[in-house]
Amino acid sequence: MITSVTSWPSPAKLNLFLYITGQKPNGYHDLQTLFQFIDYGDELTIEANTSGQITLSPAIEGVKLEDNLIWKAAKALQNQTDCQFGAHITLNKILPMGGGIGGGSSNAATTLVALNFLWQLNLSDEQLAKIGLALGADVPVFVKGFAAFAEGVGEKLVEVEPKQNWYLVVRPDVSISTAEIFSHPQLTRNTIKRELTTLLEEVYENDCEKIVRILYPEVDKQLSWLLQYAPSRLTGTGSCVFAEFSSKGEAESVLSQLPSGTHAFVAAGVNLSPLKERLAEYESAYSQSI
Repeated sequence: MITSVTSWPSPAKLNLFLYITGQKPNGYHDLQTLFQFIDYGDELTIEANTSGQITLSPAIEGVKLEDNLIWKAAKALQNQTDCQFGAHITLNKILPMGGGIGGGSSNAATTLVALNFLWQLNLSDEQLAKIGLALGADVPVFVKGFAAFAEGVGEKLVEVEPKQNWYLVVRPDVSISTAEIFSHPQLTRNTIKRELTTLLEEVYENDCEKIVRILYPEVDKQLSWLLQYAPSRLTGTGSCVFAEFSSKGEAESVLSQLPSGTHAFVAAGVNLSPLKERLAEYESAYSQSI
């Protein structure tokens, strides 16, 4: 076990496109979506210990410890490996909940990747992704750490390298339930399944966007505003929307024109997760120390 205090990024993601191609008998939806990370996210500070307990600070208002995806990920890893070690985890939370940028899933994945290293469990990415899938459909892409085309419920991943644009991400002041959007009777569920090469060449869209804009006028208003400046759309089931630019300066120029009080940030799209980069740094430092 590695007992030093370590710090781990928990990056956000964007769904550059999202299509719903069908619905399974169990209610889950078949998707085709393109994930890309952004260099913006939460940070987890983790200190492994021999207590066997998973402790977490600070508490998140309205979320019981046992319902927190960080705690659930750590416990799942303990249970799968019969690990007797514990950890104290401190979360610096900046990603919004219910924003469609993967905050909770990313937190869970970072916990799995970090504790696998700190507890020296030596599980593969595939094994960690399998544990993560039980926690949420988006967890595996964060575990594997590369931009990916996903099918199925999001678990079938193919590594891709979309253009690494700059993004202005805006979060209207609403929290949207994924279940609410996916259960809506008017949601498009029959988009034709297409080959990846075809999808990458076409204009990117999100099948959830129409429903979200109907149900949440704040999202509709923000998207309408962004579309004046650049190609813009919803990520995931929302509520975050994003506009894409070829340079940081262009994105920051539009950011400066947003009304004061608007929650927004500029970030770069990255095809290799910052989590993977941090893991490589720690692995290199550890190998040199033994």
